[in-house]
Amino acid sequence: MEQQTGKVAFITGANRGIGFETAKGLGEQGITVILGTRDITKGQAAAKQLQTLGIKAEAITYDANLAKSADDAFEYLNTHYGKLDILVNNAGINQEQLMGSNNSSTVSVDVLQQTFQTNLFSVIALTQKLLPLIKKAPAGRIVNLSSILGSLTLHSMPNSPIDPAKAFAYNASKTALNAYTIHLARELRDTNIKVNSAHPGWVKTELGGQNAPMEVADGGKTSVQLATLDSSGASGGFFHQGDALPW
Repeated sequence: MEQQTGKVAFITGANRGIGFETAKGLGEQGITVILGTRDITKGQAAAKQLQTLGIKAEAITYDANLAKSADDAFEYLNTHYGKLDILVNNAGINQEQLMGSNNSSTVSVDVLQQTFQTNLFSVIALTQKLLPLIKKAPAGRIVNLSSILGSLTLHSMPNSPIDPAKAFAYNASKTALNAYTIHLARELRDTNIKVNSAHPGWVKTELGGQNAPMEVADGGKTSVQLATLDSSGASGGFFHQGDALPW
């Protein structure tokens, strides 16, 4: 089909929290946002909420645990838009206590497999599936939602600021996601596509909890920044609101 001229973004896990705020931030810049959600009813409600703000928003079913979801997303985007300017891999899970414990000697293989399936393997599968559409965009942007808890440098340093947070499966999945960011950015270095990891901050979401210092409204700022980088912007980096973080 003929490509659309306006920018199109696909955000996974976008019916609430950081994903919703990311969609809102991109939509406010005139970008058409496609919300990928496991529960299509909740996704459609979120899209309607964005539409009341004057944002071009749609919702489709996307479940990180279903391989077919990546195929379905490709078919929808290819049929309706013929390209994809922005992919925000926002969907993620945590099944552990993030703060105040170290479960490295007890974490189960099941928890590791489930966490890596959502936080890494499904991200790779979706990105690879959608990459042909991103290559058709004038300036493709891929944003991987990571976490400062994936930083090996910070975890291993003396008096580490993130020392109390040693949930191994979650942290390791984000470390691996950062590795994917570095490798994919390197592979695509001679293209118009930029790939970066985002640390959104500790945000008051279902995952972050109510003790988090950042409000939900600010949770999408880093993703929006990286999704809208100009041609001089970085690729293969790890950022929080414009500041580079150590791997």
